[in-house]
Amino acid sequence: MVLSNRVGSPTRTQKTYSAGKARRRAVERDSPFGGMNQRYAGRVRAPGDPANTKSTRQQKEDSFKARITSATKEMKALKMQKALAEIPYSRRARIKEGIKSIESFRQFDLLPKIQAAIHEDALKGLVDVKPSPIQSIAIPALLGQSIGPFTRTKREGFQSFLLAAETGSGKTLAYLAPALDSLKRAEAEDEAVQAWKERRAEAKKLEATPKYKGPPFDEPHPNMARPKVIILVPTAELVEQVGRVVKSLSHQAKFMSEMLSSNLGASIIHRNVFSSRGVDVITATPHLLASIAESDPNVLSRVSHLIVDEADSLMDRSFSPVTIEILDKVTPSLKQLVLCSATIPKRLDNLLAERFPDMNRITTPNLHAIPRRIQMGVIDVTKPPYQNNKLLACHDALWSIAKESAAHEGPEKGRTAVRRVMVFVNERETTQEVADFLASKGVNAVALHRDTPEARQSKMLSVFTQNDKPTIEKPEGTQKRGLQNVQVLVATDLAARGIDTLGVRHVVLYDVPHSTIDFIHRLGRAGRMGRRGRGIILLDKKDRRDVVAEVRESMFLGQALI
Repeated sequence: MVLSNRVGSPTRTQKTYSAGKARRRAVERDSPFGGMNQRYAGRVRAPGDPANTKSTRQQKEDSFKARITSATKEMKALKMQKALAEIPYSRRARIKEGIKSIESFRQFDLLPKIQAAIHEDALKGLVDVKPSPIQSIAIPALLGQSIGPFTRTKREGFQSFLLAAETGSGKTLAYLAPALDSLKRAEAEDEAVQAWKERRAEAKKLEATPKYKGPPFDEPHPNMARPKVIILVPTAELVEQVGRVVKSLSHQAKFMSEMLSSNLGASIIHRNVFSSRGVDVITATPHLLASIAESDPNVLSRVSHLIVDEADSLMDRSFSPVTIEILDKVTPSLKQLVLCSATIPKRLDNLLAERFPDMNRITTPNLHAIPRRIQMGVIDVTKPPYQNNKLLACHDALWSIAKESAAHEGPEKGRTAVRRVMVFVNERETTQEVADFLASKGVNAVALHRDTPEARQSKMLSVFTQNDKPTIEKPEGTQKRGLQNVQVLVATDLAARGIDTLGVRHVVLYDVPHSTIDFIHRLGRAGRMGRRGRGIILLDKKDRRDVVAEVRESMFLGQALI
């Protein structure tokens, strides 16, 4: 047997074979017999024949395909990590144009009491108040109001909505205002409530007389332990945050609201639910509310509005069974279901398409995009002087923030502002390691993770949710030891969902997030309510550099992270 003289040459790959085949076809087209064996008949033209050139329409189509192909190649890494539902840019453009016609809350069909509560309590102290994009779209939709280019039909019976908007965009007020408006309108038509109010007024008038010695009016309210509006949130911190907003609106609108969370004792929870004053709005975590409803099912018997805030968390594998259980129990009396989220993951998109195919989806033009007001920097930990030491790089980033803060005067002369920084890690074991290292270097750092007691979690986060500007005496010269003008919270994604961190301007991503969803939530802790912020990513040799590069490019272009 004799071996071929080509046995030592490399095997032709499919790419090489395809390239050779394309060259042969090109030669055949230009040959005298180029018109033979063609699938479609056509006149053979000489290579220089003007008629051989492409039409203008064909050129435009080729140009468009080239741009699409180029964009796809640029975002190849993000497409491989695709976890978010896509929103067409044509739809975003239409919504953006429609928002321009809404300039004031006065344009909405809200009751005067609700209007007063918004301006005098919820947005107190703000000048030139204008609805945010999600408020401009969501409030008319939930009210069934046609305004500007948005045409809505007010329908009777059950309706479901999905409100999706970027972090810090005012979603809480967007779903609260219509729910409270419906609550007050239904109360005015409730004969039992109106009769109770009349009896109470007569009793109070009688008690005011000097000779009255009878018992005080103690007839329980018809809504005792029978709330009309329920707001579900995933954590005790969010219960307190949303509950404060609801409470602020209750002074003008005149309704009873209560909060249920694990931070409260059993006796306080029982008093909040079963008080004889009645309760109209309850803000709670799903597991706690489900346990109360299990012992007293009538608690959910009159719910007309169910709001699921942070729906991407409450509809995931850990919360979904309890959330769906509550939804099933309130369905007989439910008139409106509102799901609210800063992102629409594909798993949530598929779940809603299956369970609520007729759901009205309300999204903002900048959904899934990190705002341009947030700057993002990258520190390559593999380069000197860090030599793959992330702890050293993190401390260096905080030192730069402290130095920048010390270079400027605070509100008072001779004092400097204290910068509040959040450092995000992927694993809860890393939180304590990073916090301990920073504390050993004189940084005021604390660790927050799922094992931290909930009462302590609330205490830690309260420092970062305050809008005040703490100051210290301005340091003199170069700081050699200790960063007194920096407060640091090292946390997992537990602190990245929904918390209104108004006092945070800087975020450090110690670990690169696993998905674009986490990018949006973590960077969304800075630059809240239209303010500027800065994000710093620590990049080592194990991280996906192509993903980080494409996130930076998308932020620069103002594109959604797909």
